[in-house]
Amino acid sequence: MKIWVDADACPVVIKEILYRAAERTGVQMTLVANQALSTPNSSYIRTLQVPRGFDVADDEIVKRCQQGDLVITSDIPLAAEIIDKGGHALSPRGELHTTENIRARLNMRDFLDTMRASGVDTGGPPALSQRDRQDFANNLDRFLTKHAKT
Repeated sequence: MKIWVDADACPVVIKEILYRAAERTGVQMTLVANQALSTPNSSYIRTLQVPRGFDVADDEIVKRCQQGDLVITSDIPLAAEIIDKGGHALSPRGELHTTENIRARLNMRDFLDTMRASGVDTGGPPALSQRDRQDFANNLDRFLTKHAKT
């Protein structure tokens, strides 16, 4: 199992939680972004810089992700593709996307996208709260305890 991070939009505090988790568990983690990233020196943490462009990082993650891998992303369409491939997806807010809930989340995302396109201001997501960080850390820990082979 590997961890793939959609790193362009991933909050720094979430990356820091991920760095500690990779070191603690020995799970290989790759941060994929269209810009250079600075990460701690670790044999478990890698970066992959992809060219700029719409969904280039997402497409690279989908291409490289294998069944059982975990992807950290707030991108619902990317999460849906990963789940379809047999992977797992966890949002930076700690929401585990599953086969049971991803279609409803994708439908809601598409509905809000349609509303925004028609001129309705739907607002953006709230700032990442301390509760979100804790939920992420707890769900990541539960997932790694269940799936990581140390």
